[in-house]
Amino acid sequence: MTKRFPPAPPLGEPMLAVRPSAEARTLLALRRSANKQFMGAPGPSPDDLDELLQVAARVPDHRKLAPWRFVVFEGDARARFGDGLAGIRAGRGDPEPEVETARKLLLRAPVVVCVISSPVNDGRTPVWEQELSAGAVCYNLLLAANASGWAGNWLSEWPAFDDDAGKLLGLEEGERVAGFIYLGTATCDPPERPRADMAEKITRWEG
Repeated sequence: MTKRFPPAPPLGEPMLAVRPSAEARTLLALRRSANKQFMGAPGPSPDDLDELLQVAARVPDHRKLAPWRFVVFEGDARARFGDGLAGIRAGRGDPEPEVETARKLLLRAPVVVCVISSPVNDGRTPVWEQELSAGAVCYNLLLAANASGWAGNWLSEWPAFDDDAGKLLGLEEGERVAGFIYLGTATCDPPERPRADMAEKITRWEG
């Protein structure tokens, strides 16, 4: 496997505080999520994905708690999880089209990563800060994938908020789904979408 990222430095090695990069600025300014309906193979290989996840985990993390973890769906695991979701919906008497939609949710991309917020109860670090760190992991994974040539989409949808789906995922007490990150190859380029009017979003405090 060709490494796409430099290795992490040894613990304690002095690091640069800034790394000016025109390519990084372009990526940030033009980043766009892929359409979940237009994403196919290939996706990251297991080795590629391990590298992406290692990079994705380099996020702000107060007290170094690593308050997140990953559940990876590749190959047939996507369909098996979909069968479990379909069973949940069927067990509730939902209409057959909704059952089949649930069955196919993870088949929309060759690789799906569920990022789970897993806060640590250390009595000092606010859970909100830890949940924000999990959100940063989701976004960092999208950026790492895009920079490596894969399309991505950060979704939640009903399984992220459903207790029975949480059991299927193996969520423990206090854990929540931060997002399902779909990774693959875009089969068409998405158009630019409306963006926030920043004049309405920015105030400068004057006391």
